[in-house]
Amino acid sequence: MVFRKLPGVSASGMGLRLSQKFVFLLFLSGLVTLCFGALFFLPDSVRLKRIFLSKTESQPVTVGSENDVREHLKKGAKDPEHLRGITSAKGETSTKLKALSRKPSVTNEAKTDKKVAGGEALEDMMLSRSKTESASKDEKVTSSSNQGANTDTSFDYNKFKKCLLKPPLGIEHGKPSDPQTLQRREKVKEMMKFAWDNYKSFAWGKNELRPLTRNGHIGNMFGGLRGASIVDSLDTLYIMGLMDEYNDAKEWVETSLDLNSNGEASLFEVNIRYVGGLLSAYYLTGEEMFKRKVMVLGEKLLPAFNTPTGIPRGVINLGSSGTSWSWGWASAGSSILAEFGTLHLEFVHLSELSNNGIYTEKVMNIRKLLNKIEKPHGLYPNFLSPVSGNWVQHHVSIGGLGDSFYEYLIKSYLMSDKTDEEAKTMYYSALEAIEANLVQKSPGGLTYMAEWRGGILDHKMGHLACFSGGMVVIGADDGAPEKRQHYLDLAAEITHTCHESYSRSATKLGPEAFRFDGGAEATATRLSDRYYILRPEVIESYMYMWRLTHDPKYREWGWEAVEALEQHCRVEAGFSGIRDVYAQTVSHDNMQQSFFLSETLKYLYLLFSDDDLLPLEDWVFNTEAHPLPVVRKSCLQGEGGTHDKTTSE
Repeated sequence: MVFRKLPGVSASGMGLRLSQKFVFLLFLSGLVTLCFGALFFLPDSVRLKRIFLSKTESQPVTVGSENDVREHLKKGAKDPEHLRGITSAKGETSTKLKALSRKPSVTNEAKTDKKVAGGEALEDMMLSRSKTESASKDEKVTSSSNQGANTDTSFDYNKFKKCLLKPPLGIEHGKPSDPQTLQRREKVKEMMKFAWDNYKSFAWGKNELRPLTRNGHIGNMFGGLRGASIVDSLDTLYIMGLMDEYNDAKEWVETSLDLNSNGEASLFEVNIRYVGGLLSAYYLTGEEMFKRKVMVLGEKLLPAFNTPTGIPRGVINLGSSGTSWSWGWASAGSSILAEFGTLHLEFVHLSELSNNGIYTEKVMNIRKLLNKIEKPHGLYPNFLSPVSGNWVQHHVSIGGLGDSFYEYLIKSYLMSDKTDEEAKTMYYSALEAIEANLVQKSPGGLTYMAEWRGGILDHKMGHLACFSGGMVVIGADDGAPEKRQHYLDLAAEITHTCHESYSRSATKLGPEAFRFDGGAEATATRLSDRYYILRPEVIESYMYMWRLTHDPKYREWGWEAVEALEQHCRVEAGFSGIRDVYAQTVSHDNMQQSFFLSETLKYLYLLFSDDDLLPLEDWVFNTEAHPLPVVRKSCLQGEGGTHDKTTSE
């Protein structure tokens, strides 16, 4: 539209002819209609909130962009899969969703490091000013939270210790009597110390170590929280007896873990790593500081549940606004099964410690909705709308996007001292549907779990799905008695298949995903699936299979993994993932994932330890391998005392 001044017409009148005014108004009204109408096509009403947020509230960054999450690291593929919060080689972090896959890249890495270093240094200077204030602020928040409960918030730690059947660290810290096994355990301990020392030297206070460039990585997955590798390592250092290192970690948490952040965080990742890590550290040591910290953090996660259905969204602002939204790549603003389904263990313990039932209520409401809605063929699809409470897509996976939901069903039953009958029923019903629809046998005789896309099978199994051997075996004793041996056999077959995915590669490490079609068996056929990022799931299943069968092959397979990690992933300043497990000459991705310290090395250490180190009768591991105690309500509410041995600290 051209504005033209006419003779004899004032400027205030805009100098427009009547016909021009009419055309202008018509154009303007059409533009306004178009803009406001577009809002109704956005996939989630949360987007409206984000557009109209005032500046006093958090204005989200592009944390939920598909590129950020797609490294899934724990997760490069074209479909985001629940990565377990992984950090990409580019320095971006995906959500553990346990799972999105990422495609490593080294392009411009050095330039990126320099840019990031300057910004992180400035952030560190600003954060350091608030360290002295954070402890008092944390206490105030905890006090405020507890006032709302109108209950006695004291937790009797001494009574809790008496309710354990065995000392957490065993009689001799799980020291094996066999010299070879002891030597192997000491090697794993040395690997942990090496990884930790390099993290401390080059990345202290950052979330993860980048060992090739010898600097730290923060990422955008934890909403401004720092020290993910420190919190993730607390219990590993403690059970390995690395007490100097543990004390350094404890001091950092006490003085420098600032929970007053104002960034966008993955609800899932913060829960399994920070909440799980702090809970575990408290239960193992009795240090009240860990309890204070975790109660503050737990309260910050509650606003994510403020949805029409009570199903939490995946991203939450940890600041005062508490706004939440779904990941940008999630279909139609949906929530992810493996995210909202992986909160139960930690939230039950938050209620135990605070004597505030709100945390348990939140996760039980999730169960209530899941039991109410129809499940296709008894299966749980990966995407659920937090607004309508309906499934968004019929994609089912025991790997990325679905995995830990099933894990937490059986573990909720075990952690309840086998009193949570609802969790038990849901787990065995789901397992029955999985066996009927997803479990397949390859022409070569390998048992695997395919993915299900609206009734069509995708004959792919992800590394993340390899946890399922351990999941099936820990539930073998509590299903129908006539199916016990069947479950033991199924667990052994799945674990064998995952071992094959390792043994069929040049590095003897497994790819991110492997296929069973086109003549392939237990091998990756796509370049984007060939990487290994220090994942723990296969070793996790070795540990559980050893504990419950004592078949020596699982320790041998674990030692094969140790040798492969040492040969291909150990570099001068830590451990790094590799980009192609089939390449004779490896290319490293420059990332020492925090879950390598929390899960991979812990499971290896337990594999080569006696069974009385964190005995399964007393402890259940969350999906980040943080041990949480079995809740014995009758003991805790009574006099307590199921054994008279002094627990180790």
